[in-house]
Amino acid sequence: MTDRSTQRNPPSGWSWLMAAWGMALLATLGALFIGEVMGMTPCLLCWYQRIFMFPLAFILGMAAFAEDRRGAVYALPLALGGAAVAGYHTALVAGWVPQWWVPCGSGPSCSEQSLEILGGVEIPWLSLAAFSAIAFLLLVYLRKTRS
Repeated sequence: MTDRSTQRNPPSGWSWLMAAWGMALLATLGALFIGEVMGMTPCLLCWYQRIFMFPLAFILGMAAFAEDRRGAVYALPLALGGAAVAGYHTALVAGWVPQWWVPCGSGPSCSEQSLEILGGVEIPWLSLAAFSAIAFLLLVYLRKTRS
C-alpha cells in the first residue's frame, strides 16, 4: 500500500508543456527524416524553420523534465518566430505572395514544393501547424502556471 502524501504529482499544467515538447520533437525528427533518410535538400525558408524548431526540442525537453517554467518563456519567441517564417513560406507556396518577394536563389525552390504528406498536405503547411500548436500549448501552459 502506498502513502498518497509521499507520491509526487506533476505541477499544474505540466501536460501542456509535455505536449509542446512532443510536438517539437516530432517535427524535428520529421525534418531530419526528410532531409537525411529521404535525401531531400531543404530550401532556404525550410532551413530558417529548422533553425527555429530544432532548439525547441531541446529547450522544451529540458523544461519539461526539470519542471522549469522558464523554458517555456524562452521557447515562446522561437515558436512565434518559426510560425512567422512558416506562415510566409505557406503564403509563398499557395501563391499569395508576389514572385519578386521570393527569397530563394540557388538551391531548391521555396515556392515549388514537391513533397506532400497525409494526402496532399505540403511541408510548409505542416510546419505552420506545428509552430502554431507549440505556441498555443506554451501560452496555455504559461497562463496556467502564472504566479
